[in-house]
Amino acid sequence: MSERLSWDEYFMRMARLMAERSTCLRRKVGAVIVRDKRILATGYNGAPSGFRHCDEVGCLRAKLNVPSGKMHELCRGLHAEQNAIIQAAMFGVTIKGATLYCTNVPCVICAKMLINAGVSKRIFYQDGYPDELALEMLSEAGAELVQIPFDDEGQDDCEDE
Repeated sequence: MSERLSWDEYFMRMARLMAERSTCLRRKVGAVIVRDKRILATGYNGAPSGFRHCDEVGCLRAKLNVPSGKMHELCRGLHAEQNAIIQAAMFGVTIKGATLYCTNVPCVICAKMLINAGVSKRIFYQDGYPDELALEMLSEAGAELVQIPFDDEGQDDCEDE
């Protein structure tokens, strides 16, 4: 009999599943916003609804040699966290006090949006991101950042929520 997944493992696996929908050529990111062990909204990075995606038209950032973590405005896509916040807004779901599970640490733009939306208490992530200002702002907001690494054997190193 196998062990039951912890809540953190469960939601982080869901974030990784969201990332599989990404159409970004450089970094596939998924996000899940949760409160009281219930999923409120999900998102993955990609172009706005109805627009052609980067996997169809190519990556503007790659063409311009824009380094990771810089000049976010030079991209057709929205970040996973942004899409999750937008999804919640579209359906009238408040995310204040919720927890974010994301495959990457949020960039500074997403960090500011999450702080203002009230999703800055706990943020679980798998991989880092080269954005020191985001980390400073999340720290100032009192966010607890918890890394949940993923190993090649498919096991997460999670703590139970």
